[in-house]
Amino acid sequence: MMLHFTAEQSLKLTVPAQPLSIQAYLRKPQRLVHALADPRQVESLGDDVFRLKMRSLQFLTLKIQPTVDLKFWVEENGQVKLTSTQCCIEGNDYIDQRFSLKLHGILVPQPHDPGQRNRLTGKAHLTVKVEPPPALWLTPRALLEATGNGLLRGVLGTIKQRLLRQLAQDYQQWVAAQVAQGKADSESDAYLSSQASV
Repeated sequence: MMLHFTAEQSLKLTVPAQPLSIQAYLRKPQRLVHALADPRQVESLGDDVFRLKMRSLQFLTLKIQPTVDLKFWVEENGQVKLTSTQCCIEGNDYIDQRFSLKLHGILVPQPHDPGQRNRLTGKAHLTVKVEPPPALWLTPRALLEATGNGLLRGVLGTIKQRLLRQLAQDYQQWVAAQVAQGKADSESDAYLSSQASV
């Protein structure tokens, strides 16, 4: 019996304007992934790929801990996209061999007048396919699916709430560090040059 769970989450976020554009910040995937998840749970694999060790998830009597590799990239129009490239379940070989996870996300900076507040919109889609262990075979399928879908909504909701809290704060800290190092002008010039050449 293969189960299929799915969840979606949308995001709208307003961020105070800073001397450096939000687009320049979004081109720093290391910063962005740390706004999405606790840095202690994240390992950089290079080439804008990061390994995220998720917190343990309780699915009825089953406890699982997924580890997901995420790849980030920025489109020419400034949109940030991420996708999962692989996933494993630690400590449970049975589930690991019968489990797949797909996560796709996008974060889009909205046009605004200089000096105004930055607006971002985003969307994430998470799907999981899993064959439950024999201990759950007698559990009604409707209960399994409702529980799984609710669990995925909770995962995306937690990520959304962290992003709402952390992104604006980290963006301000990053700008302050760049200004302190005298990099604000060069960063802005580099970003404007890249947009002019698109």
